[in-house]
Amino acid sequence: MLINELSPHPKAKRDSKRLGRGIGSGHGKTSGKGHKGQWARSGGGVRVGFEGGQMPLLRRVPKRGFTNNFRKNYSIVNISALEVFKDGTEITAELLLDFGLLSKIEEYGLKVLGSGNLTKKLIVKANAFTKTAKEAIEKVGGQAIILKSEKQETK
Repeated sequence: MLINELSPHPKAKRDSKRLGRGIGSGHGKTSGKGHKGQWARSGGGVRVGFEGGQMPLLRRVPKRGFTNNFRKNYSIVNISALEVFKDGTEITAELLLDFGLLSKIEEYGLKVLGSGNLTKKLIVKANAFTKTAKEAIEKVGGQAIILKSEKQETK
């Protein structure tokens, strides 16, 4: 096999449509543009969303909702999910990621929520805790250590 013999798989590449190449091609004369009119002209046609002067759908439908620019995105985990660890384990976002309890670490880090019960004495290092989560961790003799994320340090 030589480099000049290489070619793509026959079904992988489709030949471009040859327009205006005579009557036998099937795309001669008007080249697939029909007869006259706006669509037959060079640069013809209407802009995207134009409905012939009728009020466009985008303007007929009401605007809803908004995007909060100040929202802080945390990776969240409930204290009930921390039951799988042994007593005295130091829990971080990276450890939870390795265990599959988190799919990814968000920009503001880890936030621990207080849903469920905790019976094990754990050292939990996170960027934020709810009040109930912190109380539940400390109630069983564990520690809730607040870390500063890179985003929090810049502000």
